Amino acid sequence: MPQLGLLPRKAWAALLSQILWSPYTACTRAVSSHSQVAEAVLTSQLNPNQEKSDFIIKTPKGTRDLSPQQMVVREKILGMVVSCFKRHGAKGLDTPAFELKELLTEKYGEDSVLIYDLKDQGGELLSLRYDLTVPFARYLAMNKVKKMKRYHIGKVWRRESPTIAQGRYREFYQCDFDIAGQFDPMIPDAECLKIMCEILSGLQLGDFLIKVNDRRILDGMFAVCGVPESKFRAICSSLDKLDKMSWKDVRHEMVTKKSLAPEVADRIGDYVQRHGGVSLVEQLFQDSRLSQNKQVLEGLRDLKLLFEYLTLFGIAEKISFDLSLARGLDYYTGVIYEAVFLQTPNQAGEESLRMGSVAAGGRYDGLVGMFDPKGHRVPCVGLSIGVERIFSIVEQRMKVFGEKVRTTETQVFVATPQKNFLQERLKLIAELWDAGIKAELLYKNNPKLLTQLHYCENMGIPLVVIIGEQEMKEGIIKLRSVASKEEVTIKREHLVAEIQKRLSDS
Repeated sequence: MPQLGLLPRKAWAALLSQILWSPYTACTRAVSSHSQVAEAVLTSQLNPNQEKSDFIIKTPKGTRDLSPQQMVVREKILGMVVSCFKRHGAKGLDTPAFELKELLTEKYGEDSVLIYDLKDQGGELLSLRYDLTVPFARYLAMNKVKKMKRYHIGKVWRRESPTIAQGRYREFYQCDFDIAGQFDPMIPDAECLKIMCEILSGLQLGDFLIKVNDRRILDGMFAVCGVPESKFRAICSSLDKLDKMSWKDVRHEMVTKKSLAPEVADRIGDYVQRHGGVSLVEQLFQDSRLSQNKQVLEGLRDLKLLFEYLTLFGIAEKISFDLSLARGLDYYTGVIYEAVFLQTPNQAGEESLRMGSVAAGGRYDGLVGMFDPKGHRVPCVGLSIGVERIFSIVEQRMKVFGEKVRTTETQVFVATPQKNFLQERLKLIAELWDAGIKAELLYKNNPKLLTQLHYCENMGIPLVVIIGEQEMKEGIIKLRSVASKEEVTIKREHLVAEIQKRLSDS
């Protein structure tokens, strides 16, 4: 909220006269004084006739503008992600940016405090969506959809402390792929992991690893270690911080903040520091404590089957069974996974980035049933690509290596070396537009030819068509390559075909 001292004198006088009108008014209006001050500040800022207050122009905390150069990179990344989703048969879906508040509550565990609640509008209590998964589950239940393979690209909002350098924002995009429906075990789950591998490999940002675990194994491990069932989700939330904190610090949080017995925390520590492949799955089958728990055995059997499918997909070497992986969200019920880029020696001038996970997901078989009046379940599994963190890595590397980005897709520029040729340029460019060719011209009646050619070089436009008095008389057009500066003469009626041929060959 703006400082009270920044209110213009007239605004303060009007506000004080309302508040101090009588003792009764002062009491009854005290509750609304905060909103009155805020409204007065807003009015003073928007009213040009009042004195200007000190006003900082900035984006809200945890958000940012994207320049044309950044948008080119972002659209390229998003295009690659969507292409992969479509290759695997997904349909597009969109949902509102806000949902009924009651639909979002108690779905995210301790992270529920990060939900942005909105002011009551028309009798509905609303909140900005926290992710794309819960709205998808609501959509399935509301429309009684039993099977669907969908992708969704959209913004979500989280009221957390942002770390811009690490790609952590309050407003950001999520790229989700989900498979809903009753199918044979682990086939959809394996495909989700295959998709993650395809996308991360295609980005060519370095080697990566996908950690895999199962919430049933976690819950069973908590049970055999002596964690009270009422503390399962709270301890799971602490465990989820192991990618940012050491085991010593996580243990300290479990014991001091969540009142877990020290010996119980130590038993958990014996397990969560293990990781490996299918051989670790076999070892845990033989564990005297874990093998007595039904949930653990179910999870291990599914993981063993999952590794068989991952081997057939040729990606098993990218997957690590990691007992420390928790995924703190409450709605996960089975297999969970999270992808991280492996730390590699920095190239010249490149700073080290602790990006955390760049993709994650898992199975959530009970979420749709929470929204269905009869509790009908629709098993689901999905993944989300952390496009903001990926974009931060790409952006930093472009800065280090001085890579330039072309911000437009203009293919042809219409130019003239002579005065009073605006009408001919307009007729010519309309012909190019109508043929589907991306074209530009300068919005000047009599531009200099050198200025027009410099514009093409600066914007990376590959071709220039030049029309002048001589060309008009002879019914021809000059076509110039900006890079090579070579010019050819073409009959006016053949211009479109020649441009299309050159563009298809390039």
